[in-house]
Amino acid sequence: MGRPLNPVLIAFAIAVLLFVVGELVSPGFAAYSQIINVLRVSSFLGIIAAGQTLVILSGGEGVDLSVGAIVTFGAIVASRVIDGQDAMVLWGLAQALAAGLALGAVNGILIAYLKVPPLIMTLGMASVVKGLSLVYTKGQPSGRAAPIMVRLVSQETVFGIPGILWIWLALMVALTFILRQTTFGRSLYAIGANRQAAYLSGVPVKRMVVAVYSLSGLLSALGGFFFLGYTQSVFLNLGDRYVLPSVAAVVVGGTSLAGGAGGYVGTVVGSIVLTVLQSVLVTLRMEEAGRQIVYGIVLLALLAAYGRQYRLRQ
Repeated sequence: MGRPLNPVLIAFAIAVLLFVVGELVSPGFAAYSQIINVLRVSSFLGIIAAGQTLVILSGGEGVDLSVGAIVTFGAIVASRVIDGQDAMVLWGLAQALAAGLALGAVNGILIAYLKVPPLIMTLGMASVVKGLSLVYTKGQPSGRAAPIMVRLVSQETVFGIPGILWIWLALMVALTFILRQTTFGRSLYAIGANRQAAYLSGVPVKRMVVAVYSLSGLLSALGGFFFLGYTQSVFLNLGDRYVLPSVAAVVVGGTSLAGGAGGYVGTVVGSIVLTVLQSVLVTLRMEEAGRQIVYGIVLLALLAAYGRQYRLRQ
């Protein structure tokens, strides 16, 4: 039997193929400016899926279904504090990150110490956070992004690349280094592969679980902050669109849902694949219902293929 292909390379090839298809359907789809725009839209999903990657790598049937609600809450907190003022951006970012970190920590503590199943815990947390958003805004979100946030997301810098993509690249490098070269990363892979063995080897399993869910909350809030710069205003279901795609991006990028295998580079490519797929379907001028059906079918095919690929690696 031949050696299984690298799932990251497969995902990259799919992304290139989708750009080719888009170019054939609509000339100019694969132009440099359009590619940059697709990458910019991908960055929001990629940043949110960074925390999801850590959670899934940790194993224990880990998944974070509260990311969408925390994205929204982070954006709401930031928008209320900043309210269009450049001088308040850092303070608004700090408060949004603190809120995301705290909500993620609650997820982690209850999962690690009270043994609440991750699916149940994070689904319940999503409902709680949506309630908090309603209480905080009284049902009427207010505030807006500061001009510097809009420029960061939209204004071109070196090589016509917006600042958000440089930030995403820095996050990818930093997170890959942490996962591959630090004690935290090695411990994360260990608990994802076998929690009992990791515990017997001296890995603080419960503290690691709390840490990864805390980071997932923080990164979700960070994604909400940047997405606010893109939308420039906030609404109560701002982050809902990212819940399932954040999981799909991780899996399409080759990370095993069982934990202990994969990495963030794959998630980055997976985020691009999902975004390009959506762009191609929009370019084909399909109705919303048709786009959802085709998107779901293609996603199921990809996940099925990757499931087979994982069994071959095993």
